[in-house]
Amino acid sequence: MKFARLDGNGGLSVDERTAPAVGPGEVAVELAACGVCGTDLEKLRGNYRTAGVIGHEPVGRISAVGDGVPGLGVGDRVFVHHHVPCYRCAVCARGDLTFCPTYSSTNLDPGGFAETFRVPAENVERKAVLRLDPGISWDVGALLEPAGCALTALRRVGFPAGGTVVVLGLGPVGLLYARLARALGAAWVGGTEISPLRRAAAERGGVDATVDPRTEGAVRAAVDRATEGRGVDLAVVATGHPSVVRDATALVRRGGTVNLFGLPEKGSRLDADLQDLYLRGVRIVPSYATTEPEIAEVHRLAVEGRLPLADLVTHRVPLGEIARAFALAQRPDEAVKVVVTGPAY
Repeated sequence: MKFARLDGNGGLSVDERTAPAVGPGEVAVELAACGVCGTDLEKLRGNYRTAGVIGHEPVGRISAVGDGVPGLGVGDRVFVHHHVPCYRCAVCARGDLTFCPTYSSTNLDPGGFAETFRVPAENVERKAVLRLDPGISWDVGALLEPAGCALTALRRVGFPAGGTVVVLGLGPVGLLYARLARALGAAWVGGTEISPLRRAAAERGGVDATVDPRTEGAVRAAVDRATEGRGVDLAVVATGHPSVVRDATALVRRGGTVNLFGLPEKGSRLDADLQDLYLRGVRIVPSYATTEPEIAEVHRLAVEGRLPLADLVTHRVPLGEIARAFALAQRPDEAVKVVVTGPAY
């Protein structure tokens, strides 16, 4: 079978290997689609600490089921989550599930960019294999993981219905965040993005105001109009540029929250007036990844039609041409969300 991997020289390779066999408690899945995520791109650039396995937004059909797996069968259409927490350690007991030491050590074999991949028993046991509703397309299924990340973030910061939010960076995951905030009852949602294509996608999804951040004063003006000069309840940093974090701290109200959502650049530092943050009571809250309950919840919202997702996928590229998929994903004026397709698509 074909699978894609990082080749160690700043590039991608599509190699052949034997399809993984399943053991007790495991399942194998034939790939239909897997989204290209920003963290995949950062791994390619060498800017991510866990740079081994790529592909973590996969959907497909179960092709084999090991002994002792209840409720799943060959042919089931499923989404599969790559990481699961242990649910037993002190970190999990505090509710910080995605920061569990076990979380990033669990993964798919050999990753989501493979014609067939194995789901380990711990992932299966902890409900990481979600059966898709018949009305959920492969494209939408491949967006459930990043949408789940946005929901985890909104819950982590305690964002209330009726709040105001600005999303700085309307790439694929920023767009999902903005649409989810709208679906959950935000009173006003704004966003910044240099790409006209992505700004149009935000406005299609119910974002109230989008601005090009290169236009001096435009972001501040939009926020002031929406909040009568108070600042937003929540500013979301959905990009890795460290200067955007400083910008976000200036856009929130007194007592407001900045959510570090996009992956920061390795070695980046926050250059901000800490006394100002102290006196205004600004909270800075990081959020990383997601867990099964949030993925199940965004699946429900998509099924109910409350969270529109399908139009965000602009390109579908076969697994054998994955280098082209990664190249497209880095061209914001040409693409929104790129998915890599497999034999089950």
